[in-house]
Amino acid sequence: MKLVILGPPGAGKGTQAEFIINKYNIPHISTGDIFRENIKNQTELGKKAKSYMDKGLLVPDELVIKIVQERISRDDCKDGFLLDGFPRTVAQAVSLDAQLDKLETKLDKVINIDVDSEILVDRAVGRRICKTCGATYHIKYNPPKVEGVCDKDNTALIQRDDDVKETVEKRISVYLNQTVPLLDYYTAQGLLINIDGSRDIKKVSEDIVKGLEK
Repeated sequence: MKLVILGPPGAGKGTQAEFIINKYNIPHISTGDIFRENIKNQTELGKKAKSYMDKGLLVPDELVIKIVQERISRDDCKDGFLLDGFPRTVAQAVSLDAQLDKLETKLDKVINIDVDSEILVDRAVGRRICKTCGATYHIKYNPPKVEGVCDKDNTALIQRDDDVKETVEKRISVYLNQTVPLLDYYTAQGLLINIDGSRDIKKVSEDIVKGLEK
């Protein structure tokens, strides 16, 4: 199953992505994680990406497309994948379609997690990440068993630099301006599944499964 998951910052994409990859046994391709790995290792790509991410701006297409094309060409993606954080613009979607054509395959579905903007800032600001395994928590909606500590490996949880309030508001604005046109693009292809992401995490997961297995 070859999937894309869309949704604004704070919509719960990380939590649902983990559910999807475990249920369907497909690799999770998160451009955000790839860029953060490069930032941590201070690669040239990482330095370029950080200058945009710190301002709440999208990383330019040419940087993102290059890294995604390389990733989906690997053997572990032959039977499926979940793209998270890409595409974010129609131009990126067109590029992705072209790359999939070269690999003689295509997307099966695009999951859009829809949440009202006023809920998003609260969700994103409360998000905490395990810097070791990448697990995602929320201090109110999905807290770890022990406050501030990852359930899986006992690593101290952190708030990402781009989850502070001002940056989140900027990211939501950028998302609405640049990513929302993707919904029309994928609706026209008959691929889009709209999911109400404002409800309980388990209910959202159930709706995703129903949408994918129709």
